Amino acid sequence: MNQKLFRGLAYLLISVCGCFSATVYASWFSSDNSIHIADNKNPKAPAIMYQASIQVAEYVDARANMAPKKIGITTELVSGHYGNDLELNREVNELVTTSIKNRFRDAGFQTPVDGSALYEITGKIENLSYNISARDKVSIAIETTLKEVATGNIIWSGIVKEADERFAGISGDSKSDIARYLKFKLGIVTKKTYDAISAALMSSRPDLFNLMPGTKAIAGVTPLLVAETTTPAPVTNNNTATLNGTLILSTTPTRAKVYLDEIYFGLSPLHAKVGVGIHEISVKAKEYKTGMEKISIRKDETTELEMTLER
Repeated sequence: MNQKLFRGLAYLLISVCGCFSATVYASWFSSDNSIHIADNKNPKAPAIMYQASIQVAEYVDARANMAPKKIGITTELVSGHYGNDLELNREVNELVTTSIKNRFRDAGFQTPVDGSALYEITGKIENLSYNISARDKVSIAIETTLKEVATGNIIWSGIVKEADERFAGISGDSKSDIARYLKFKLGIVTKKTYDAISAALMSSRPDLFNLMPGTKAIAGVTPLLVAETTTPAPVTNNNTATLNGTLILSTTPTRAKVYLDEIYFGLSPLHAKVGVGIHEISVKAKEYKTGMEKISIRKDETTELEMTLER
């Protein structure tokens, strides 16, 4: 082989190996040992916000004997991580506060920071842990309270808990695996918190929403206090008044149970006033599969729907 060609190939091989080694070092022995959980804005968030506005105060980290960024320990090898302690790249209370705020913002609530909000959310983190041994174990318990800013009255208070475990697989965990799984479980907690609070607000202040009010039981949520329904003062802004349309629903078979946004409305055929907006309809009957449809209700218009259930 030509000596010059041989030297060229050798140099190329050394360069490739050097790049590979640098890549391996960067991924396995990075100086950043923390676990990153990104805050992503929901691309489907509504452009038009509700009149309901909520300010989210910083949650208190009430976990016992845990450093602000620590979430647990690992006795197994985690790709991109060294040591036994598992820590986030930010404090746990910042992660929870941001996650709760983003959940309400993405669902259509205004979340001002200038003190002009009608309601305030406060809370404490009783548990948020992620421990790895033979399986990954996640445990979350977050207490949240919603109060009216003007009066200080508590509208809703409750604890949401989520605990689960998983087998990471033969290849084990990486930092990104841990981040994805923890974000998924925290998302379940924030969704249940949102469902409970929004149901309580829609029941007590329907004038702030373009939806019909209603409350529903949510698995995993333990209510501590829910304010009684009150009749609010009339809203002077015509754009914020409750708007309705008409839904006419017929089903095959008849006398099926109809649920609107998980709230029972009655037996079919159904003729009802419904708040404007997008709603999910579920129809259930014995010996039939549950039927589901999404409908759009418009102000002062009639929406007709026929649903045939499958056996």
